[in-house]
Amino acid sequence: MILQALYEYYQRKAANPDSNIAPEGFEWKEIPFVIVIDNDGKFVALEDTREGDRKKKRSKPFLVPAAEKKTVGIKANLLWDNVEYALGANPRDRDDINARKHAFLNRLQETFSDETSGSLVKPLVEFLQHNPIAQITSKESENDLWKEALENNANVTFRVLGSQNTSLCDTMKPYILKNQESDGGGICLVSGNREPIARLNVSIKGVRGAQSSGAALVSFNLKAFESYGKTQNYNAPIGESAAFAYTTALNLLLGKDSKNKVQVGDATTVFWAQKPTSFEDIFQSFFAFPRKDDPDTDVRAVKALYDGVYTGHTAGDSQMRFYVLGLAPNAARISIRFWQEGVVQDFAEKIRQHFDDLEIIRSPRDTGRYALFWILSAMSLENKVDNVPPNLSAQIVQAVLTGALYPVSMLQQTIRRIRATRDVSRMQAGILKAYLNRYYRIHTTKEKEITVALDTANNNPGYRLGRLFAVLEKIQEEGNPGLNSTIRDRFYGAASSSPVTVFPQLLKLKNHHLAKLENVGRKVNFERMLTEIFDGIGSEMPSHLAMEDQSRFAIGYYHQRQALFSSSSNNDN
Repeated sequence: MILQALYEYYQRKAANPDSNIAPEGFEWKEIPFVIVIDNDGKFVALEDTREGDRKKKRSKPFLVPAAEKKTVGIKANLLWDNVEYALGANPRDRDDINARKHAFLNRLQETFSDETSGSLVKPLVEFLQHNPIAQITSKESENDLWKEALENNANVTFRVLGSQNTSLCDTMKPYILKNQESDGGGICLVSGNREPIARLNVSIKGVRGAQSSGAALVSFNLKAFESYGKTQNYNAPIGESAAFAYTTALNLLLGKDSKNKVQVGDATTVFWAQKPTSFEDIFQSFFAFPRKDDPDTDVRAVKALYDGVYTGHTAGDSQMRFYVLGLAPNAARISIRFWQEGVVQDFAEKIRQHFDDLEIIRSPRDTGRYALFWILSAMSLENKVDNVPPNLSAQIVQAVLTGALYPVSMLQQTIRRIRATRDVSRMQAGILKAYLNRYYRIHTTKEKEITVALDTANNNPGYRLGRLFAVLEKIQEEGNPGLNSTIRDRFYGAASSSPVTVFPQLLKLKNHHLAKLENVGRKVNFERMLTEIFDGIGSEMPSHLAMEDQSRFAIGYYHQRQALFSSSSNNDN
């Protein structure tokens, strides 16, 4: 189903003349250097196609014949390759450098053997047969560029002078015939048509952590994986056309400038729709860090979601098929971390429910960003997403897209970060609320659902003790203005896990701090708060709080702090 959806995406892009997707047998390749020759095969110039500063130089992309899948043998690309194959340069001191050079020239002559196409590539053949490196280095003005190309074993292509600045790849495009290797044909598992079967599929590039040269999504390289005497990809017969289509579509989605890609922890995630839809344009904003040039993209995306554009409340593409694919590196292969498909309306409703679960009271200055990047950041050491456990991010995405339980490790990781920093942020409180409320909803427990703001009717011991801790801290702050640290810095961990060992001491300290308050009315208000909180705790203070109750403690603490600061602001006004 994954390959079929990618195959259909290629057909969608190919039907759009503005998509600029590579036709069958070709690919877009960033090539840093173009060798310009004249009609007699003499070297003219070495052009540098790269743009930008030194650290962020990007080469110009060219539409070139599809690259050969190189393993241990010698295979040359057509009309382009690195300087070892194309020119016979030997920057890495290879013993087979002559064989590489001859492979490039031989393929060129064999492919364009008829009179018409042969005459068009004749200047290039002449250039390659007459010591091309000596011709390049004979021009001192080109030596610096050549040294750089040689050092990096860079890819090069060619252009004949006077060809209206088009490369030979463009000129020869009508004459390039795709060479197919097949076993005589078979039924393609993707298209259902009888056609030549691809022995190898093009490598997939752009998955973070995978090999830079690309990795295989469908591959059989050992006898243990083969069946019925079939070798390599004949074990999963995919036609040449279908194999090209799905690999080209996936490489397009994974491209450097792709807007259909988002990095979710260690999972490189791509998404697409059956047909063009605006939901496809904003989907990335629900998960990725906002772009620097447009930091409010996630806010606008969430607003559109709540306006009902994609949930069927208003006219739109709510019944359009939509796909999400998570990929992770696995040695020379790519593993499927998750795969979700459905209609836009289903995805939109699940994502909206996710934001509902996360919603919690916040200060007026808080913009309320809830993209997955911020969730992972709130759970990670030093707020670096790379420090999140490898599988956690993918599990969260699956929970968001399916409406299933959040992973319990999300709860555990958040509690660990709160205990380490001894503070509860808005995002961390929202994560804990989302996990607990979704758990209550799916398991239909009798536990009271946690509200967005302070809930004085919630009698859960963990929640009440969190509120109590917040009030005691506030009393200390007002009784001792300018404190560098509060009881939170010293006692939060113990208070949230084994309250009976800490709260008796804190309650004694409370009397000392209250005595310092000059405002009698403020003292009375604090005493009323404490009485109201204690009424819900009961006669005995718990000796230990389980992980879920520690979560409620953190939420109760956060809720009460927000309520205290809100009331303080109102009093100041």
